[in-house]
Amino acid sequence: MVSSITQLLHNATVLVNALSQAKTNGASLLGTRQAPKLPPFLTNNPIINGFPWGSLSASNTNPYTSSPNTGVVRSYDWTIARGTVAPDGLERSMLLVNGQYPGPTIEANWGDTIQVTVHNQIADPAEGTTMHWHGLLQQYSQWEDGVPGISQCPLPPGSSFTYSFKATLYGTTWYHSHYSSQYAGGLWGPIVVHGPNSVQYDVDLGPVTLNDYYHSDYFSIVTGITGTDGTRFRPASDNNLINGKNNLDCSTIANVTADPAAGWGTCTSNAGLSTFQFTSGKRYRLRLINTSAAGIQKFSIDNHTMTIIANDFTPLQPYDTDIVTLGVGQRTDVVVRATGQPSDSYWMRSTLSSGECTEPGTQLSALATIHYQSANVSAVPSSIAQADDTSPCANEPLGSAIPLYSMAVTTPATTIDIDVNFVINSTGHLTWTMNNSTFRVDYNSPLLLLAKTGNDSYPYSPQYNVYNTNSSSSIRVRVKNLTPTSHPMHLHGHTMQILAEGTGDWDGTITSPSNPNRRDVQLLQANGYLILQWSSDNPGVWPFHCHIAWHVSGGLHVNFLERPADIDHLAIPSTTYQLCRDWAAYTGTTVVDQIDSGL
Repeated sequence: MVSSITQLLHNATVLVNALSQAKTNGASLLGTRQAPKLPPFLTNNPIINGFPWGSLSASNTNPYTSSPNTGVVRSYDWTIARGTVAPDGLERSMLLVNGQYPGPTIEANWGDTIQVTVHNQIADPAEGTTMHWHGLLQQYSQWEDGVPGISQCPLPPGSSFTYSFKATLYGTTWYHSHYSSQYAGGLWGPIVVHGPNSVQYDVDLGPVTLNDYYHSDYFSIVTGITGTDGTRFRPASDNNLINGKNNLDCSTIANVTADPAAGWGTCTSNAGLSTFQFTSGKRYRLRLINTSAAGIQKFSIDNHTMTIIANDFTPLQPYDTDIVTLGVGQRTDVVVRATGQPSDSYWMRSTLSSGECTEPGTQLSALATIHYQSANVSAVPSSIAQADDTSPCANEPLGSAIPLYSMAVTTPATTIDIDVNFVINSTGHLTWTMNNSTFRVDYNSPLLLLAKTGNDSYPYSPQYNVYNTNSSSSIRVRVKNLTPTSHPMHLHGHTMQILAEGTGDWDGTITSPSNPNRRDVQLLQANGYLILQWSSDNPGVWPFHCHIAWHVSGGLHVNFLERPADIDHLAIPSTTYQLCRDWAAYTGTTVVDQIDSGL
């Protein structure tokens, strides 16, 4: 660890920010002392019994059936365009939301309606786009899920579209583009939905985003993974970031001045780290989000114990840990007691897992600083990293995380078996498969809109990978991983009960059957299994895919068609259909270079 710190600080003996926040992250304040602390809830709305959600609580309320309806609309207006930033000191063009990296934080109360108007100003080259609201169920707004070719058509260049959906769950999550691997190019940001608290704390420090970072543009990387050069099938990330920031040793870059052909500008060492302030004796809530393209993150704070209070959108019985493991798309909320002295400083760390079971990286360590109230903020912390004996490519044991609201496992109405694998096809291209089929989307024909017309068989398009669960009341999926790498598996439209996971073959044992863990992303271990279940209470077409951007680009994706007879009754607005007409007009004159699955 000492050598990695020395490299990240470029042998500096004091902490410096060689670049301004505007240079590294545009208009974003995340990672700075100016980043706003979050309130317990937003107060510009009706308050009942002291809270916007009234008497509902984490332990006595089923969040999937009993969310409040505040009647409040939280409106946001975003312009998506290219801009030049230097998150680790290397200038490059990225896709930005309102000129920010990370993108602006959405904040709402449980039961509010979130309304986001997106203006697609991506140019040079122009691209379509969409926005997906990760983990939000989209009950009664299935067409707002933001997946091109599944729930909507993409936004053509120069167009605008307004998403509107209810925050039926509460906690921490994020949004991201679901158009190809665009989010790896910068199109993502945090979402915080305030709701009941089960653990007391003094300060909500807000989102702490963790992401691997690539200097090459996403389209070049996708070109490699969908090509025939085997050396490009597993691209290595170049750095690792906390709240969009980390340092880079510019001597490791081939041309530290500029390389326009590679899309790089100048490189500046010691660009600046994210920083946080603690006050001795206070308790702090941190909302950890793995927004990576591929990497598994191991998060820790030197000399401090974290109390886990939620995973994804599921409040938990609190438990302590030194290391938090997060696969891509996963979130964990922790409370940290500031046990240091007023003059202390410590390292906050997030380290990418390494090895065959995960994706490669060049610079695995991300650092941020925590300074107590009287500390010298320019002094380099001397704290030592926590010992890490956790599995490199697995979440914590399922029995560790016990949901506050108890839900027992029932006998499933339908069981589906899925094998995950990869093949080199006859043309030499690597493709990821689920039950021997590789997914590919048709941007012009969203599956939800086809199902609305009664077309729910898709006989001419087997690459849509649709599993029709008909009117089944509950679905169990048994996933078998035939590959030597792990996969963070994400289900849209539902929070999954995680019944069992491990390596080898499942022996039929369910972990905590009276109240199993619940998440919307769970790591499927290398050469292992994952057993999932959910209630079929949300008619729609719901993607189930690996959240490694390069894997879903390669086709590791299926769709569950849920209660197709009820899809006919969905009140899909005319704006959704108009968006498809606009996309059809655009693609009628412009060839879209869809080199991957499309997602």
